[in-house]
Amino acid sequence: QVQLVESGGGLVQPGGSLRVSCAASGFRFGRYAMGWYRQAPGKERELVAAISSAGWLYYADSVKGRFTISRDNAKNTAYLQMNSLKPEDTAVYYCAAGKEQWTDYVFSGLSANYWGQGTQVTVSS
Repeated sequence: QVQLVESGGGLVQPGGSLRVSCAASGFRFGRYAMGWYRQAPGKERELVAAISSAGWLYYADSVKGRFTISRDNAKNTAYLQMNSLKPEDTAVYYCAAGKEQWTDYVFSGLSANYWGQGTQVTVSS
């Protein structure tokens, strides 16, 4: 049974940092691309960051330079380190696993097959 379990969300002040984790089980973690999506109230779900099985990275323009995605294949876990958080980063963050996507030979994200239940991140003073 495939499971993706997010943890680490919470309330943080603007300018602060937070790290969310995604513990995976039930599939061959190292063979899948991993991604973090977010969905704010009234908005569509968007891809924030992704990492390929070989470690290629993708970031949305809105988080470049502030967020870092990583993975530990030995622990079947993916992470999203979020720094310099802004109120507009407030959303439910979802972990996903799926097939890598490439555009013009550049890693551009994933086609998600599996999803976690989401973790709330709120940036507010």
